[in-house]
Amino acid sequence: MQEIAPVAKQLSQEQVQQYADAANDHNPIHIDEAFAATTPFGGTIAHGMLVLASISEMMAASLGEVWLRGGKLKVRFKAPAKTSDALSTSAAALEDGRYAIECKNENGEVLISGTCAVPLHG
Repeated sequence: MQEIAPVAKQLSQEQVQQYADAANDHNPIHIDEAFAATTPFGGTIAHGMLVLASISEMMAASLGEVWLRGGKLKVRFKAPAKTSDALSTSAAALEDGRYAIECKNENGEVLISGTCAVPLHG
């Protein structure tokens, strides 16, 4: 199986705001810093799908069309990403075209984990 190169990226409040506008999801936990400071999170958090996109980005960068045409994700959201988090993704080959995948923050906290599958014949 092909080795998958990790992806690293820095989140920002501006990026989260842009995602909120594109997705029409303006939940105050994502965009209102004053409100979010009063929640158990202590500040704004990124949309889960924005964080998940970094895993798809990693797979697409390594597998290209094979991933884009038939890649499938099965994940669990483990923890929220703060809008200031540095994200890193990783993939480890399993079998039958599957990979164990993770997205962590700079403290090593797992934000998303699961598996993805790619077609055996692209």
